[in-house]
Amino acid sequence: MRLFLILILFSSYCFAEVPVTYMQDDTRHTVIGERYKSGYLFSAPNSKDTIHVVTEDWPPYIGNKLCNKGWVYQFAVSTFNSAGYNIYIEFVPWARAVRAVELGKADILLPEYFIEDTAPSDYVPNHTRRKLLGLSNSFSGGNIGFLKRKGEPDRFNGNLKSLKGSRIGVVRGYQNTPEFDAMMDNNEFIIIHAVDDLQLVKLLAAKRVDLIIGDPAVLLYSVKYASLAENEKRALLSAVEPESKVIQYNPLYFAISKKTPNWLTVLEDINTALYKFKNSGETQRIKQALLNECD
Repeated sequence: MRLFLILILFSSYCFAEVPVTYMQDDTRHTVIGERYKSGYLFSAPNSKDTIHVVTEDWPPYIGNKLCNKGWVYQFAVSTFNSAGYNIYIEFVPWARAVRAVELGKADILLPEYFIEDTAPSDYVPNHTRRKLLGLSNSFSGGNIGFLKRKGEPDRFNGNLKSLKGSRIGVVRGYQNTPEFDAMMDNNEFIIIHAVDDLQLVKLLAAKRVDLIIGDPAVLLYSVKYASLAENEKRALLSAVEPESKVIQYNPLYFAISKKTPNWLTVLEDINTALYKFKNSGETQRIKQALLNECD
């Protein structure tokens, strides 16, 4: 009975209506997301069209179980809604999200890192990802770096060439940095793939890899966010730590499928909304509002 009640409460938390509030032209707008198919639908008055957005659990930026689903979720809905679009947004595993947008089964993938021109698609033979996807202007992101086992000496000296031949854990389908991705595609590392950030941390703790790459905040938060026993979380967190040097700061992007009807117009509308939010300070306000409410 106790487990049943917990499941009911969990379902209510995950599937409740989701409010999103943003400021535009000195006017406060609130849009309510309602359950639709396997995600949420946010409707805009006199909408131009409905955008199908796919994302993943990537805490602390975005997550289905996060408070208000994370600031990137709130920001994305606000951006698209302010541009006049309905938004249908759902959480799926990252590889599935990438595949859906590259094949035109969904319209927008978020959040994405910069995609270099030569990055190959895993889903469309003989195509680069940039041939399939358009990138928006950037917005606030985070660092990319490595996690190592706690107490071990740093392996990364600031030059990725120092890691040639190292066993490095990577989430399948992730972009990391252009240099790292190019070296990975050139087989200069021994790559062990994981399905998500939590599995990466487990690989590192189990000594299956030398390092794992990603946003250190996401990698560590993935453990705190996981459905694991508290003693297992403590064991994982006590087993790993960030390397002292990060690789670089990575801003975030929206990636739009070039199979989306009028994708260039949609992209232009999104970029205009991004510019207005940045110029008015609304991007930072959305981040801070979520921190204040959910901290």
